Amino acid sequence: MIAIVDYGAGNVASVHKALAYLGHHAVLTADPRQLRDADHVLFPGQGHFGQAMTRLRDTGLDRVLLGIIERGTPFTGICLGLQLLFDGSDEAPGVAGLGVLRGHCAAFAAPRKIPQIGWNSVRIVRPGSPMDAVAAQEHFYFVHTYHAVAADPVDVVAVADYEGDFTAAVQNANVFAAQFHPEKSGRAGLGLLSACVRGHPC
Repeated sequence: MIAIVDYGAGNVASVHKALAYLGHHAVLTADPRQLRDADHVLFPGQGHFGQAMTRLRDTGLDRVLLGIIERGTPFTGICLGLQLLFDGSDEAPGVAGLGVLRGHCAAFAAPRKIPQIGWNSVRIVRPGSPMDAVAAQEHFYFVHTYHAVAADPVDVVAVADYEGDFTAAVQNANVFAAQFHPEKSGRAGLGLLSACVRGHPC
């Protein structure tokens, strides 16, 4: 069973529709039991880092997600769902993230236009993640102002260039996450989602 964490993020429905298009049955749920019983958990996100962490902590979903990851369940984060895996973000100083990955999220510096909205090519920098299932220099759809700065470069599996490289995807053990929106990225994005839920080592 594939579970999509439904904690109020704006893009959960589009992720659910993308998986249905691929022929995968997934449930939108905030029920701890369903999430713990899932074979794969997807963690989409959209919006403000601090507000999202508040929702997770108020509902106890932060502890549920950490337990799922610790048990080794395949776990995929999307957009803010990547950023929340880190220690914190400049968007919400003093608010701790889930801390699954060491590092923090920083805003793009001037003179870049923010947010970055649109298509950008992604370059794989380390093999062994679901990104291996997509073509080199494939384009994906981004909407974000903040980007992850990983303390351990080994966690970064793909980068994109926005007047300088930034983290586009990360991988650590059973956790894979993408800063872009695969559910809005056409053929390449659907191929990546399929690779995740079909048991690619992630």
